[in-house]
Amino acid sequence: MKVAILGNIHQDGLDFLKSQNFEIIEVNDFDENNIPKNIADVEGIVIRTAQLKEKNLSQFYNLKIVARHGVGYDNIDLDFLNKKNIALAITGQSNAISVSEHVITMMLVLSKNIFASDKLTRSNGFLSKAKLPDFYELYEKKILILGFGRIGQALAKRCFGFEMEVLVYDPFIDRQKIISSGCKPIDKTKGFKIADYISIHLPLNKNTENFIANDEFKLFKKNLILINTARGGIINENALYDSLKSKNILGAGIDVFENEPPPLNHKLFSLENIILTPHNSALTLECRKRMSLESCMNVFNFLKNKSNLNKNNIININNLNN
Repeated sequence: MKVAILGNIHQDGLDFLKSQNFEIIEVNDFDENNIPKNIADVEGIVIRTAQLKEKNLSQFYNLKIVARHGVGYDNIDLDFLNKKNIALAITGQSNAISVSEHVITMMLVLSKNIFASDKLTRSNGFLSKAKLPDFYELYEKKILILGFGRIGQALAKRCFGFEMEVLVYDPFIDRQKIISSGCKPIDKTKGFKIADYISIHLPLNKNTENFIANDEFKLFKKNLILINTARGGIINENALYDSLKSKNILGAGIDVFENEPPPLNHKLFSLENIILTPHNSALTLECRKRMSLESCMNVFNFLKNKSNLNKNNIININNLNN
């Protein structure tokens, strides 16, 4: 069986497929308009960030599964896959730890004003530390987690270590599950009004685009720290800039952007009360190994060993005929 790997993945996944006698074709310069002829007949694709829309998906005549190296899949035409009875898999088990740790890092760096303290120390300002702005503890603060999937749940566990009060908004999760996890289900508007931290773990779709925009920023507390490691576009970037610029919220940590890569003159780059990272919250070495192996195992199990397939990883399982 032939599998195409679109983008670089850790060697662990490649070694696994090779050990199962799969033929691997690595493509690192994928042309979205004209796929290489030697991969048109593959039965599986492992993909990172390349675009797989109808115009290129239609060129694969033997395709049975697309395995995303990650959890987001807005770069893949799911409607086309459903129409052609092709499975779409994600690495649902791999990135929760890495992303949740990234969120905690952003919360701590912003709360403790680490960058300003570092700059002061390096510039002969050691004895001027009293001039630094106030900084804060996480202890007993309220965090609102938007979306309570695996990442949201992993984040909640880590927040309990700081003895935080964890509020959750997720209308698709049973309230009792939230409560049994030690968290408090809450209406989003009420949560917006009382949260000290907000962390976003939602997919990007027509219901979540501009989920946080001008009206929502008017509800937030002045000391709010807003974190987005999910998808760009969920927070309106113009509204975020205005709120940070006018100090209507304390700070923000942004790992994702409406357009990636963002332009060099992006207005958020001019602000000091924001941490920006290049959509790499899930790219620790450990997580890259897990995502590589899990994405390749999704392909193997779907094609040759369905009894071991993690069906929770198959996004469109209810739309498949097999």
